[in-house]
Amino acid sequence: MAEKATFAGGCFWCMVKPFDQFDGIEKVVSGYSGGHVENPTYEQVKTGTTGHLEVVEITFDPEVFPYEQLLDIFWQQIDPTDNEGQFQDRGDQYKPAIFVHNDRQREIAEKSKQELDASGRYNKPVNTPILDAAPFYAAEDYHQDYYKKNSEHYHEDRAQSGRDEFLDAVWTQEQIEK
Repeated sequence: MAEKATFAGGCFWCMVKPFDQFDGIEKVVSGYSGGHVENPTYEQVKTGTTGHLEVVEITFDPEVFPYEQLLDIFWQQIDPTDNEGQFQDRGDQYKPAIFVHNDRQREIAEKSKQELDASGRYNKPVNTPILDAAPFYAAEDYHQDYYKKNSEHYHEDRAQSGRDEFLDAVWTQEQIEK
């Protein structure tokens, strides 16, 4: 039976492709979660006043692609020590977070976070919050599958963000799914 996983990792354009390439991943939808405005628009969320984070909601088959593997990919896409945004994208809407949908996900996420923090990979504490899942609102159509629909702009934006340089410095190339 399919489950949902929801991750905030800065700009949602950069968070779709890493998950969107595996068997067991049914869909990855860009959207907004964690805020206090119903049905927010991108224009509202980008002001940073709605409380929403840019997120990806992943529908997956845990028998084929376990939640633990989703977390491994998530950690390899972000700077889990930076709660002010991610890379060039600054502000509350770009903060990283894990939104858990049940107690099992919370337990797995907490353990994964503790292991990453204890690994010594970072010179600052891993402070990415683990939160209860909140209402998810799909982003506008033009944000969906952005890396496919606007490949050139996606690659330019990603190259300018500093994300890849950071990830390459922290993870070996074989570990990173871009």
